[in-house]
Amino acid sequence: MDLKFDIFRIDHNNIMPGQGRILISDPFLNDAYFKRSVVLLTEHNDKGTVGLVLNKPVEVTISEILSDFPAIDTSISVGGPVGTNAVHYIHSLGDIIPNSVKVTNDIWWGGDFELVKQLIKGGALKDDQIRFFVGYSGWEPRQLEREISENSWVVSELDSRKIMNSRGKEFWQQVLNSLGGKYRLWTNFPENPGMN
Repeated sequence: MDLKFDIFRIDHNNIMPGQGRILISDPFLNDAYFKRSVVLLTEHNDKGTVGLVLNKPVEVTISEILSDFPAIDTSISVGGPVGTNAVHYIHSLGDIIPNSVKVTNDIWWGGDFELVKQLIKGGALKDDQIRFFVGYSGWEPRQLEREISENSWVVSELDSRKIMNSRGKEFWQQVLNSLGGKYRLWTNFPENPGMN
């Protein structure tokens, strides 16, 4: 019997990549950084695309990476394979942090790092208002569109609160489950099909 649909073909639903949207990797993507990942796109234009992997936490604190950084109880994630010698961050403080780039209505990227440290020291910046990343993800012009056409990524949108609170590796499954249909089936697909 032939199925009337391809369970692993991505339905693009006219959602194109753009700043503030997310990418969800297909279950076959076997890249060390992007396997079962959810990526927030912080920039997407004719010069290329920049994003941060939301669900690849590491077991270190920000003060262990940056010796002069004040203590804050928040996680750090691997943002991607590019520039892994730098820390990036998103926050929900808006224009309070000068030079931040607005990504969504409620999320900003980067900004005055010294002010961030001062706000943390003074207790004015809480762990649920900021997320840190080591490295970032980058695509050359049209590279991401090519990968999408090859069914490597589902493009979707996500509530800002979920983006700011997506701390665990299980987030990939949660996002796919929220899309429903065949995407829910993807979450049950084994990470290493050859081991089944």
